[in-house]
Amino acid sequence: MRFVALLLATMVLALGLGSLVAVHAVYAGKEERRAARTPVAPDGAQKRAADATVWLVGSDSLDSERRFSVVYLAPHKGDAPLPPGLDDWPEPGQAVLSPALRKAGAGEDIDRRYGRLAGTIGEEGLDEPSEWLAYVRPRDGLSAERPNAVVTGFGPAAGQVSASLEPGSGRADEKPEWMFQAAVIGMLVVPAAALLFVAVRTGAHARDRRTALVAALGGRRLDRALIAVGEAVSPAALGAVIATATVATAVLHDIRVPYTAYVLSSSHLRHFGWAVVLAPLAAFLVILAAAVLVDLTPRRNAPGNRPRGTSRNSWLPRLAVLCPIAIILAVRGPGLFAADTVLRTLTSWVGIAITVLTLPAAIAAITAKAGNVLTRWARSHGLPGTLVAGRRTSAYPGGTARLVAGISIALIVLMQAIAWQGLFGAQTMEARKTLDRVGRSLVTVGPRGDVSPSAMAEFFAGAPAAEAVLLAPADGDKGRSLTLYGDCAALTALHVPCPADETRVGTLPADPRLRELIRWTPHMDPTLVIRRTDDRRLAELAAPDGTGATLAVLRPDGKPLSVPALKQLSHEVFPRGAAVGAPGESELTAGVPNRDQGRWSALFGMVGIAVLAATAGLSAMAEFLRQGRALAPLSVLTGGLRVFRTSAAWSVLAPLALAGIAGTAVAAGLAAPVSASGESYITGGLLVSTAGVVLVVSVLLWVWASQVAVRQARTWRPSGE
Repeated sequence: MRFVALLLATMVLALGLGSLVAVHAVYAGKEERRAARTPVAPDGAQKRAADATVWLVGSDSLDSERRFSVVYLAPHKGDAPLPPGLDDWPEPGQAVLSPALRKAGAGEDIDRRYGRLAGTIGEEGLDEPSEWLAYVRPRDGLSAERPNAVVTGFGPAAGQVSASLEPGSGRADEKPEWMFQAAVIGMLVVPAAALLFVAVRTGAHARDRRTALVAALGGRRLDRALIAVGEAVSPAALGAVIATATVATAVLHDIRVPYTAYVLSSSHLRHFGWAVVLAPLAAFLVILAAAVLVDLTPRRNAPGNRPRGTSRNSWLPRLAVLCPIAIILAVRGPGLFAADTVLRTLTSWVGIAITVLTLPAAIAAITAKAGNVLTRWARSHGLPGTLVAGRRTSAYPGGTARLVAGISIALIVLMQAIAWQGLFGAQTMEARKTLDRVGRSLVTVGPRGDVSPSAMAEFFAGAPAAEAVLLAPADGDKGRSLTLYGDCAALTALHVPCPADETRVGTLPADPRLRELIRWTPHMDPTLVIRRTDDRRLAELAAPDGTGATLAVLRPDGKPLSVPALKQLSHEVFPRGAAVGAPGESELTAGVPNRDQGRWSALFGMVGIAVLAATAGLSAMAEFLRQGRALAPLSVLTGGLRVFRTSAAWSVLAPLALAGIAGTAVAAGLAAPVSASGESYITGGLLVSTAGVVLVVSVLLWVWASQVAVRQARTWRPSGE
């Protein structure tokens, strides 16, 4: 059992250390690639240089995915410096896309959205193979709308000035490196350290006797250290070899990380290959050092041969009583205070902290009560295995509390981490509700750049079976009342009056599409001014002028519009296309990084919980087998071996399973108040998965403990005790 524990500890610690290196390698590699494609700004004399390029950066998104950069460029001459990843300049009306964007956007016909496809961006022009990026050369050229929109090269050298136009909107959406490093440390390295502690202490009773014998025979500390190394070197070496094979695969080939769908670039890892390869070696040395230190450290608090009572566990019932009170305080307590007060947050944190401290005691108290019930039931039915299990469970509640503490704490921390990811997405949740209510039966259109009324009219004509309306501040008074412009067909489709000239509506419109459009347009006065206008005048008003007007397109029959088709149409008639989406959908896109971060937290958390469950199970198994030697004579008295399987079930399986189920339920309940004010990433599948991982590990360890206990019983022979 110690062999397996040391093997697992080495492997998990090596993967944790390797993950730390991998995170840094990815961030460093992406920054290096981004620096190489960062545009260089010209000085004053180069503004009209023949080799200059007009360079404007925009963004776009696929349905329910994070935004990506769209770079609009137009070289003054064909021999202007090319950005990395391009072999030739695209012709006017052509676009070059990254391979990952083409694959992800195939369902939205991304190849034709920005014009004719001219090719794909090479790997050297992408910060990672999975990056989404598009270079677009507008059909009618591109004007330098801003002074810094002209660039003369890429990759600023010493003394050159960056144009601050690097195509990296993904950088703004990325979480900082320290956040990922903290997740790896907290959910991989720390559980690995806990597993290491249990592994090196497994079988300590027998090794303490061996150490005393070696010392009595004149063995030195060096001799004892060599013995400890020789005992631990085989499992540690095997674990390091397995971890080395895993990290070597990541260095040689791109790997898609499960659940997150992220592609880990091997090219980034190869730059730090030496550090990645050293991670398993470092884990191997740490395991050997820990084994030696534990073997050489004397146990000053070793118990004597006097029997000890259970009074030392008298604190458990008191803590167990506090647990439900703490849960109520964490869930209901914040509701007693206003939303913006410090007391609301402080009450929640205090309740969660007390729950973390008392939940293991509550689980231990429940198992102890269950042990008493089992004892009575076993006596009445003549079940020796259940009788022994019930007595041991009720006699050692403190051991149960220590067993389940790590799992329950990890579950609470994991659910809180995932819940707080959604807390910052209150606007995202509102956008999701809007999309659920009206779908894309009405979408807003935000043209980019200078748009002429004729181009706007062409867009109206190209939108099939759709009507257009414009919602703008009344009389240019931005932020006050709103004016709705549209022809009679569009106003009728929105179930509002179609006046000869103008009318005022003091109540909120009944049509849910118009209600959502108004809700996502800043205003203070609830009065809505409705003005009837024809398509020509609407095209003039809809041309961007900085007044905060919102152009919307809808179908009179209420059917959803095709957002990809409208985006393609916008790139055909507008210089740089348009942002198209349901009201508030930009907030939905902005919340995608938090969703992705929640997936990473869930992945790391699941692995960490599995490691902690294995750690707790190995500890319980070792305790059960150490004390279980005394059960061996029962095989003669009971005439069978079922007593060992039953005892193992209640010593190993039951506490872990209860910790997984109860801990998941309590953790989800504590996270509910946090998720209530934002978008919740705690799904039913996540809860089932976390509880399922603990259950699977507990069942496997129970089967293993049962087999070892039965094997011990079969080898037992009376020796005259």
